[in-house]
Amino acid sequence: MDYNNRVFNFSAGPSVLPVEVLKEAQEQLLSYHGCGQSVMEMSHRSKEFEGIITEAEADLRDLMNIPENYKVLFLQGGGHLQFSMVPINLMNGSGKADYIITGAWAKKAAAEARKVGDVRVVADSSDKNFTYIPKVSREDFRPDADYVYICSNNTIYGSHFPYTPDTGDIPLVSDMSSCILSEEVDVTKYGLIWAGAQKNVAPAGVTIVIVREDLIGKAPDNTPVYLDYKIHADKGSMYNIPPCWSVYIAGLVFKYLKRKGGIKAMHDLDVKKAAMLYDCIDSSDGFYTCPVAKEDRSLMNVVFVTGNPDLDAKFVAEARAEGMVNLKGHRSVGGLRASIFNAMPVEGVEALVDFMERFKKANR
Repeated sequence: MDYNNRVFNFSAGPSVLPVEVLKEAQEQLLSYHGCGQSVMEMSHRSKEFEGIITEAEADLRDLMNIPENYKVLFLQGGGHLQFSMVPINLMNGSGKADYIITGAWAKKAAAEARKVGDVRVVADSSDKNFTYIPKVSREDFRPDADYVYICSNNTIYGSHFPYTPDTGDIPLVSDMSSCILSEEVDVTKYGLIWAGAQKNVAPAGVTIVIVREDLIGKAPDNTPVYLDYKIHADKGSMYNIPPCWSVYIAGLVFKYLKRKGGIKAMHDLDVKKAAMLYDCIDSSDGFYTCPVAKEDRSLMNVVFVTGNPDLDAKFVAEARAEGMVNLKGHRSVGGLRASIFNAMPVEGVEALVDFMERFKKANR
């Protein structure tokens, strides 16, 4: 595949998309399968778009082995809206929810949930700047909690849950925005999974929600209509005009993943790419360091530092000059970060590792 006219984009989101998918969308841009109009122009009620969204759901169900008693929704509003929709729809029994805080996004989610009900923080890794994932057991959760909430992968801090918390009969809710489709997941262990698509699936605009049927339909009567999952489930994600283009690209990505061997094949490739980067960091004799506990390191977001902010800035600038962009760490933590989602080719990681070795030798 020819990458000569493209940079290697290590952005944490919006993120790199498969070249095959971009080319397919390009070919259909002016006239989707000969219908004479672009997906960006067509009515969401047209037979063409109904086919697009129906196929997208079917392919996602196939990829993730989603059971029939789970609804798949394509919504708008991103993660911040889900921080509110989750408690509004699920905190409807005892009015209690338990949260595990492993980064900025789980922290923000808990803050929004407190506006709805009683939130208890079961575990919090902020004592070590979110560089590890706390270990919890079923006994740590309140037996009458309406749900337990986690963020499976932390884009800012480069950590990832290496296990699925055992919550017993309490529904487990997970924000999988930055790791969805990168590893096989037993959906039945979760009451609800949601993911902003702009990291590993599609352009910004659509948020995927996978929710068990028995958890919807219980929102308070005064819930704003758009914030009720049941409204969207009953209307097949077509209550209002959905983010049509993002849904379309997501559907193309799902088909692309199926052609490439599914989630297992992607995971094997992700492990290979991450190992290359972490090996480079760990074998650098301290020139580069990764602050995250080894057992909790993310496959999607590799964070590291040189220990010198000026040197980090030089690294970013020189890498950009060589066609590797968006390697600056999140503004809240600094340092460096390489996001290597499914669509990042192995060649991109190889180029980065080669640059890292040369940069180390030149700046020791």
